[in-house]
Order: sequence, then structure tokens, then C-alpha cells
Amino acid sequence: MRILLFTDGSVNTKTRIGYGAYLALSEGQIHLASHIKLKQFVDTSSTKLELQTLLWALSEISATEVISYTDSQNIVGLNSRRKRMEENEYHAKNGKLLRNHELYKQFYKRIDTVNISFTQIRGHAPSKKKSDVDLIFSLVDRASRNALRAYSTGCNLDENR
Repeated sequence: MRILLFTDGSVNTKTRIGYGAYLALSEGQIHLASHIKLKQFVDTSSTKLELQTLLWALSEISATEVISYTDSQNIVGLNSRRKRMEENEYHAKNGKLLRNHELYKQFYKRIDTVNISFTQIRGHAPSKKKSDVDLIFSLVDRASRNALRAYSTGCNLDENR
């Protein structure tokens, strides 16, 4: 089964708390907003949260083919960086271990088990210029931002709606 997977995250850089959101769609699915899943992540950053959210989403869906839509340049570029990362054992040029090396290892292990392609979309595009894919992505983007906002203001939130 082919799944269209939309992922995004929103993080408070001061508290290092973020919310990841994803929407997994099969063909012909409607009532999109009610299918968005949310999860809180702690001790995170924007780059880390994007990876955490994608890995969480992939762990919950069952598909033979996934088309992933994200605004994360990091995720879209990971395939082209794989060989270099593995050859350098996840160390940067300065010899330091990459900050998110464990997540990168999980990412490569996971994408080896599923036929997945990545499409980078422009987040926060003007409404007049949004395609159908952009409109769907904006629902996921809004869900993660609203979840973080609700948490920050002390509202109760069902994280796995």
C-alpha cells in the first residue's frame, strides 16, 4: 500500500520541548484534520524534532511505499549524505561526533526497510500559491504549532488524537 506522509514539528528553543505532527494518507482518504497525530518530545531542537517525528511516524504506519512530504532540508538531504556519514562513523570534519548521530543511524536503518522518497515542500507559502500538497501540509504544520502553543499556555492537550 502506498502512503503519503506529511510530517512537521514545532519546538520552543528555550524549553527544548516540541510537538511533532504527522498525517498518513492512503488514496481517497478524507476528513484529513481528524487523522493528524501529535506527540510531545522533550530535550529537542528543530533539526532533532523533524527526525524524531519522521521516525515516530514511520514506526506507526504500515506501507510498502511512502512518499514523505517535509519542509526539512536536513531530512531531504540525508540520503545524499549517507555514504560520507557512514565512512566518517558519524563524525564531523573537526572529529566531533555528530549531535544527532543516533537518530541518523535509526533513519538509515528504517529507510532501508521501506521504499521511501522525500519531497521538500516550501513551508509557510502564501495561500494564493499553495498547491493541494501545500494545503495538506499546512494542516500538519498548524497542528504542531497549535499543540506547542496550547502546551505553552498550560492547556490540556490530547497528544495522540
